[in-house]
Amino acid sequence: MLAVEIIAKKRDGLELSREELQWLVSEFLAGNVPDYQMAAWLMAVYLRGMTTAETVALTEVFLASGQQLDLSFLPRPTVDKHSTGGVGDKTSLVLAPLLAAAGLAVAKLTGRGLGHTGGTIDKLESIPGFTTDLTDQEFLQNLRHIGLSMIGAGPTLAPADKQVYALRDVTATVGSLPLIASSIMSKKLAGGAQHIVLDVKYGRGALMPTLEAARRLAEIMMSIGQHFGRKMGAILSDMNQPLGYAVGNSIEVKEAIDVLQNRGPADVRELVLALASELMVSSGLSSNNSEAKTELEQLLVSGAAWEKFVEFVTRQGGDARYLHDPSLLPSSPQQLVLAAPEAGFVAELDAHTIGQCAVKLGAGRTKKDGKIDKAAGIVLLKKREDWVEEGEALAVLHGAKQELLQAVAPEALSAWQLSLEPVEKRPLIAEILRS
Repeated sequence: MLAVEIIAKKRDGLELSREELQWLVSEFLAGNVPDYQMAAWLMAVYLRGMTTAETVALTEVFLASGQQLDLSFLPRPTVDKHSTGGVGDKTSLVLAPLLAAAGLAVAKLTGRGLGHTGGTIDKLESIPGFTTDLTDQEFLQNLRHIGLSMIGAGPTLAPADKQVYALRDVTATVGSLPLIASSIMSKKLAGGAQHIVLDVKYGRGALMPTLEAARRLAEIMMSIGQHFGRKMGAILSDMNQPLGYAVGNSIEVKEAIDVLQNRGPADVRELVLALASELMVSSGLSSNNSEAKTELEQLLVSGAAWEKFVEFVTRQGGDARYLHDPSLLPSSPQQLVLAAPEAGFVAELDAHTIGQCAVKLGAGRTKKDGKIDKAAGIVLLKKREDWVEEGEALAVLHGAKQELLQAVAPEALSAWQLSLEPVEKRPLIAEILRS
């Protein structure tokens, strides 16, 4: 085979065989197909798309390039959840211990934040001592003993995807739906869970700009999962404004603790219960979503989910004192209140702007090896539909230096659009898809 022939075939909109995809990826990994040819193929895919068969085949090639975890020894049903990324998205911190407390084995492959979206590992690492740097044996032991473990998607899981993604990142081809789907699903499948729920977000703070794009991506990922024998579900959720009130790392852990202790923001709780209910029904632990929600709410009320979170954090090296007294968690030396320039209802709260400002305050990274300020971030006080008086606080910026807060404040303030007219309510969850 010749790389140029495969590039030309995709350029002309023709379907590639599994053998052609296998050859292209393996030769790229071996260094025989140069970056410029792989980049040309990626752009052809971006412009021409891929059939479902091609996307499944590419996922299979990525999956076969590395290790696949075998969780069949576990007596509990195995589950995982993937979010396409958002601002203030701390659902995994609540969802995972809640499901483990319900009797499921939560094998969570997770990642760090990049750009304006936060990462679960970064949030958890604001708890002193906590680590996701586990051996496979430690990961599996945690699953066996407490039904929950989180590990970073390391170099042994779908390594071909990692190299291809690095090239996508610098060739403006990240937005291709088939490439996104095969990248995500190759890692999810390698993790071994049999039941997977996807939180596919859309809107200003999401990877997918519209509900239609989110639905299409969800459908592609679900078809891949079903091909490999997984039970799939997807929730399409609104990310035009941040989820919850905290955007950062340690401040999001504090908010997650609130939800686990049966308090916290209603939107975080709603999304967690919806995602968890899908997995409860999919795995057979509940007969319907209403029954599942009732059982899950009881685990929050009783404290069982909170106790599981403490057990999980402790088992992965975290110091439980910081959970029992969240005021001990990293906190910023400087704060700045954002005041409303006028009175009105909050018509929009731009999640992308808030996410970008949180990064500028130090809560995120703009390059993969960048360091973060675990205490930095933004605590929102007014969100969409809320009424605010002139001069009333909209949010509090948290950071290391007052000059930094002052520099970020004007951009952060621009995230709020105010209106004298009441604002129409918008649902957090637009659709639920089931296989």
